[in-house]
Amino acid sequence: MNTMTPQPVTLTQRQKDRFITGWSLAGILLLLPIVVLSWMVVLSGERGSRCVEYGEQCSTVPGWALYLAFFVAVGAGITALVWPRGTATYARATTVFLQWGAQLALGAMILDGA
Repeated sequence: MNTMTPQPVTLTQRQKDRFITGWSLAGILLLLPIVVLSWMVVLSGERGSRCVEYGEQCSTVPGWALYLAFFVAVGAGITALVWPRGTATYARATTVFLQWGAQLALGAMILDGA
């Protein structure tokens, strides 16, 4: 018998739930650092300081879009965390994808002002 043959790895339901919970928690914990660091990059540049000092060359991204992406990320993250484990695993995973998509879109929209 060849023991080097790769065997397919199947995860149990509990392992899947922990994986989803871990990514959701990581997203919630990284949301504020993403926002703060993105704003620091924007404000440290010439365009960001010009916007703060003179109100010129500011980002064209509307403020409501930033707030929407932030609150979608927070809402999806909390929803994925409080969702009962063991039920609707694919829906929880989709919620975590939505959370990360909203957070990365938020960071990109903030950096658009750089």
